[in-house]
Amino acid sequence: MDPLKLLAHPIRLRIVHAMGGGRQLTTAQLCARLPDASKATVYRHIEALVGGGILEVAEEHRVRGAVERHYRLRRERAAIGPEAIRALTPDDHRRAFATAMTALLAEFDAYLDREGSDPVADQVGYRQHTLWLSPTELSDLIGELRAAIAPRLANSPAPGRAQHLLSPVHFPVEAAAPPDTGHSSRASA
Repeated sequence: MDPLKLLAHPIRLRIVHAMGGGRQLTTAQLCARLPDASKATVYRHIEALVGGGILEVAEEHRVRGAVERHYRLRRERAAIGPEAIRALTPDDHRRAFATAMTALLAEFDAYLDREGSDPVADQVGYRQHTLWLSPTELSDLIGELRAAIAPRLANSPAPGRAQHLLSPVHFPVEAAAPPDTGHSSRASA
């Protein structure tokens, strides 16, 4: 199964989020991270991600007669390339966006339900801004965001670090006005 289809499910997307930063987690640890999903559901989605090559078994240990597997994310396999993105239909984009928003909502609910969650102390943000941007300005902004985010993607878990979910979303809310031809309506009257 291609990465786009594998990641087009909120539970699988949340598992990928949990595995970020080079973490190696067991199924039990992933179940604890996704308390709103049944163990059977988490197991099934881990199996799909392993089968699709997005997760791999990093190590195995015998624990009370059973095999405990530690999984790790294969980041290069969890990426969706530009060609795949260009091939998406508007309905494909709707489904992908709905999946991403469903996963985001579930992660936020899990955060709020966690004992001791404190949105103010944790600097939780969910603001929306409208920006007037030319295509060049939009490209520059995206480049600046990538430059700020990309180096931090390599961060691994460490004392004093908490995992954060950052979800930049941008799209035009109205069509761009046609370029000004230099003639005003008064000048042509």
